[in-house]
Amino acid sequence: MFDLDKWQEIWLTITKNKTRSVFTAFGVFWGILMLTILLGTGNGLENGMKEGVQGFSTNSCFFFSDLTSLPYKGLKKDRAWNMHNSDIKAINSQVKHIKTLSPMLFGNGSDKNTVRGDKSGTFNVLGVYDNYKNIESQEFLYGRYINKIDVDEVRKVCYIGNNVYENLFSPGEDPIGKSIRCNGIYYTVIGVGSGKSNISINGNSKDQVVLPFSTMQRAYNQGDTIHALAATAEDNYDAELLEQQIKTVLKAQNNIAPADDRAVGSFNIAKMFKTFTYLFLGIRILIWIVGVGTLLAGAIGVSNIMLVSVRERTKEIGIRRALGARPKDIISQILNESLVLTAVAGFLGLCLGVGILAVFDNIINNMPPGSDIFIKNIVIKFDVALLASFILILMGLLAGMLPAWRAMKIKPIEALSEE
Repeated sequence: MFDLDKWQEIWLTITKNKTRSVFTAFGVFWGILMLTILLGTGNGLENGMKEGVQGFSTNSCFFFSDLTSLPYKGLKKDRAWNMHNSDIKAINSQVKHIKTLSPMLFGNGSDKNTVRGDKSGTFNVLGVYDNYKNIESQEFLYGRYINKIDVDEVRKVCYIGNNVYENLFSPGEDPIGKSIRCNGIYYTVIGVGSGKSNISINGNSKDQVVLPFSTMQRAYNQGDTIHALAATAEDNYDAELLEQQIKTVLKAQNNIAPADDRAVGSFNIAKMFKTFTYLFLGIRILIWIVGVGTLLAGAIGVSNIMLVSVRERTKEIGIRRALGARPKDIISQILNESLVLTAVAGFLGLCLGVGILAVFDNIINNMPPGSDIFIKNIVIKFDVALLASFILILMGLLAGMLPAWRAMKIKPIEALSEE
């Protein structure tokens, strides 16, 4: 049952010495404020990282050739080698659990290498299979991505990035079916768009001209050479294991020593993503340790002040005990005073922290497109706010336990005889 007189007494006790109460509560206020801001910032960094890889297959790995580091079968070390079309067939036949496999050719753009009419620009060229879109998902502005027929029939078509379109075409102009000249060869535009992620393979996808792999091999006189391979593992299959299996096949196909760790270079998006996941887990744990530690320091300050308050009110408590107040009434009074002081300060800090995060989140969201900001949605989740509130209340109760126990031990006769 709600007792108004009791809560008025608690409030009068807290506000009796305003300066002391304010400085005591500031420790709790600052602790929950810092915890809120740290949690929101950490969450924003994690959201920014996840958005950066969104749309890029996180179970993918890439392979490229490097100089050999060991002699093998009469071949010297430091030998240069290249991957070939036959490697694709060998991998598909010998390695299971591959979901997507695409060769890649890179054509770094010379100055003003892409032209349409009197407009030109410098852009990178990428040759891939049609299934590469399963590795790097696309956001389409016009048309479509290259397909299997384009690759099989060696069609002179291209898929261009958003920035390529903006440089070569007028705003709102339909580019489908129009021709552009790239490195001296004309191609028909079949689509416009870019990858959804911020991961860049051979440059930003917005600045790329994507060709069917077979077309680029022939147009650039590459024979059957492959510059790199992109592969993804089947769902729930370890991409790192797939990476090792593909490396084994490539070494066997190209007379590379099995123990040569340099010849077949690779990087694993799954491994990188796992590293980031553990990193942000560590950051969250550190934030909670620092935040809860700061709150604990504030709660200790509240406990010390409550001990002083109990000491100052020894005679008052003695009188109440003499008039019949039960021990649980005294304990309840002290605990409630500690809880109210902690809760008011803490919830003010929580509200201010949420407000600060909301202001900065609004500033970030209103920044112009293309701003290099690696932080998104710097807010704390509702369940995290509830957890912080629960810890706050727990700290308030803990801060009042020792003072309440001291108050309960006060004997009426000794208290009344104290000057």
